[in-house]
Amino acid sequence: MEVFYDFLTLPTPHNHKFNTFAAQMKNRFPEAELEDLRQRLSRPNKIVITTHHKPDGDAMGSSLGLYHYLASKGHMVTLVVPNDFPDFLLWMPGTEVVVDYEKAPDIAIEKIQEAELIFCLDFNAISRLEKFGPVIGNSPADKVLIDHHLDPENIFQHAFSYTDACATSELIYEFIVAMGDRHLLNKDIAECLYTGIMTDTASFRFASMLSNTHRIIADLMDAGAENHKIHESVYDNSSEERLRFLGYCLGEKLRIFPEYHTAVISISKEELSKFKNKTGDTEGIVNYGLGIKGITFAAFFAERPGIVKISFRSKNNFSAKDFANKHFEGGGHKNAAGGKSNISLNETIDKFISLLPEYKDALKE
Repeated sequence: MEVFYDFLTLPTPHNHKFNTFAAQMKNRFPEAELEDLRQRLSRPNKIVITTHHKPDGDAMGSSLGLYHYLASKGHMVTLVVPNDFPDFLLWMPGTEVVVDYEKAPDIAIEKIQEAELIFCLDFNAISRLEKFGPVIGNSPADKVLIDHHLDPENIFQHAFSYTDACATSELIYEFIVAMGDRHLLNKDIAECLYTGIMTDTASFRFASMLSNTHRIIADLMDAGAENHKIHESVYDNSSEERLRFLGYCLGEKLRIFPEYHTAVISISKEELSKFKNKTGDTEGIVNYGLGIKGITFAAFFAERPGIVKISFRSKNNFSAKDFANKHFEGGGHKNAAGGKSNISLNETIDKFISLLPEYKDALKE
């Protein structure tokens, strides 16, 4: 079945831009790769959608967007997440039916055992699911990967992994269009995918946010996504404790190393407890360090039970991903990555600071 990408009419001087956009979607989801899936999805299936541990806006946005799409085609769909997700995403349509593996393992396992097809979104390795990983890995169901991280594992029957996509939600939009189902885009799907793209690009500011993505955003708005309400629901919905926690991080915990163009914030488990920290409360705080003039590298350290979780952000050509991978068992994207440490918080910070001289030249603006 040939798919036509004719839903935008652009002025003549820019037609080549749109042609490139259409070609990109065809290359990411070519007919030969989609034919088996199209046949599978031509009849009702029992389908599970899952995403990575501690789902963020793109993980939930892409998963819920795909959930609503597949449900609209008559499939029996269950969205299972490894654990909880931030409160500021609870407004999204469909969150009320999400199965949390940590809270309801029996239901999650039952749905996985019944599944004929499993869609794996926004992660490149089963280990990203942590304790939920073996449940997915041991399932005999065919698995479909849709993701934008580097180096996906070779365990999926169908893999659509493109690191130049700004968000997995962008790829879900392209998947729906490539399947010939753009007409099924509705308000619920559009709002979920808009949220995923918005949060994974820090409100459309990252270099990964190309003109093609703006065309997708425009189409999602035409399908019913109310951009101002989505921004308010995500960014203007903080608890008092979270705002006070943010103030504490910036006022008391921010450290600057000007000679290395680096900013660091570190938080102990006692400090997290003091501010009644919940899932999502630390999200995005690392970006404030990167927002300081002259800073090209920022790190946020949060002490969790038995482990230190680390977020890295960088500008220009300095690879946060390579740094995280080499020193802190991490990975991600070039300018946005994560890592972990099994030593104490103070030892982890000392290790990080001791590494900076090695990168002094690379960290220059």
